[in-house]
Amino acid sequence: MGDSTVWTLAIAAVTGGTAVLASWVTGRGSTRAAKIQAEIGARAQRAERLRESRRTAYLDLIEQTHRMGELYWEISAALGLPGSDARTAALGVLHDREVAEYAKIRRCARVVELEGPPSAAAAALALQKATGPFYEAVTADLAGDSDHRPDFDAAYRPFWAALERFVDAARDAHQRE
Repeated sequence: MGDSTVWTLAIAAVTGGTAVLASWVTGRGSTRAAKIQAEIGARAQRAERLRESRRTAYLDLIEQTHRMGELYWEISAALGLPGSDARTAALGVLHDREVAEYAKIRRCARVVELEGPPSAAAAALALQKATGPFYEAVTADLAGDSDHRPDFDAAYRPFWAALERFVDAARDAHQRE
């Protein structure tokens, strides 16, 4: 009986040790799996936040560009009026609005530049720069130079083309995310 008790205790000790070791290995595996799963979840959440942040930046720039376009139509109509003090005053008010709206489009373009990716940022900055000819034409007209309505009206096509390039770049970037 003495021998069988020793063997029973030895087998029980080995079995117990194996159970503890198996439990420890399983626990480590479960902990590691949970950690990996949490990291994957956090990465997916960050990617989704970035995607939504970029989408919002793209939409804000598109919306502001349309506001600028509407203002440009108002300016174009004022440029078509015969020369008078009322025309000059109206252009002065519209020019002030243009400067204020430009500040907004510039901010929107900078947010896109910050959010990225580089292709969308470059298209956003090109769109911002496409407002320059409008500004130059109004400024020259207000300075008393000759009629700048043709210069102003010629700026529409490049402006809207720059918007289309931005929309294409933003769509491509958004679909790749």
